[in-house]
Amino acid sequence: MSEFDKLFAAASAARAKAHAPYSNYAVGAALLADDGEIYAGCNIENAAFPEGWCAETTAIGHLVMGGAKRIVKAVVVAERIDRDRVAGGRFCTPCGGCRQRLSEFAAGPEIDIWAADPQGASQHFTMAELLPAGFVLED
Repeated sequence: MSEFDKLFAAASAARAKAHAPYSNYAVGAALLADDGEIYAGCNIENAAFPEGWCAETTAIGHLVMGGAKRIVKAVVVAERIDRDRVAGGRFCTPCGGCRQRLSEFAAGPEIDIWAADPQGASQHFTMAELLPAGFVLED
């Protein structure tokens, strides 16, 4: 099984646990970390919608709690959307806030990130392609 397949399976399993009663839009994310482990998460909404947290944020929380330091690869699974948020259009990529979060934990700007639909079709990006000018704090 390829790394993508393992990450896709973990993200899909996480997506099945999503708590999305307001948007009805379930998302799962899986991160391969520098420790070789896969950390997954789902989106979790609350009554102050759109507040809540994204699947990528949940997965990063699991990565940190697991003791890992860096993301090596990532897969995000959700239904495709078009401009009217109807299934069948574009792949769902991480939101702006999650792009910044992923970037801060990424092993580098060239890490692989896939946006996939539940059937396994996907589009590949690098971190640099998703966030070419992210915020960076000076050392």
